[in-house]
Amino acid sequence: MNPMRLLVFSLGLASAALVPASSGAGQDPDPSPQAEGPFSIGQPAPMQDVRMKSVSGTDISISEAAGTKGTLVIFTCNHCPWAKMWQGRIAAIGNAAMRRGIGVLAVNSNDPAAYAEDSFDEMKARAKKLGFKFPYVVDATSDVARAFGATHTPEAYLLDAQGNLVYHGGVDDNAREEKAVKAAWLRDAVDAVVTGKPIPLAETKAMGCSIKFHEKGSS
Repeated sequence: MNPMRLLVFSLGLASAALVPASSGAGQDPDPSPQAEGPFSIGQPAPMQDVRMKSVSGTDISISEAAGTKGTLVIFTCNHCPWAKMWQGRIAAIGNAAMRRGIGVLAVNSNDPAAYAEDSFDEMKARAKKLGFKFPYVVDATSDVARAFGATHTPEAYLLDAQGNLVYHGGVDDNAREEKAVKAAWLRDAVDAVVTGKPIPLAETKAMGCSIKFHEKGSS
């Protein structure tokens, strides 16, 4: 085989682990490049004082959810097949992070008019089913997601104790098979923040469905 064709074929195999099986019309994962966010590694996260409604019925902001060692903000939802494949790991990583001094917020910025499965009632059921020990909140205008530059579900932002971004990207390198994960990006980043070590890889590509943004001015 031509060396160049062999390289392309090999790269295709390497990326296949990130691509789930067909999930039905309108729900196929969107692997398009991420939009560049308005803040970068080392910069403070925006909208940290905006309060969002939690499935517990209370309102909470990113700054209020912050832990003594940092804060993990994960944009996710209920309907996305990629979010579903990673949701167990997100729950486990988030719950463990909470026990280690990292505050955690799961944020749903999707307009439920696009997918009824992303409604508040469904969010409450999903948080209970997965055993979230952290708030699952509604970004009712999608403005928090826009300010972060988030475009996919799931997409993670890890902040240090000062509220500055230290990791941005995906959960790990294999959505479909947890046992086949070779690079646990988010878990490793959380461990580094907790132990005071450098982040192994500060930025990765978040793979998932596109966020179904609320229209400007809607709520």
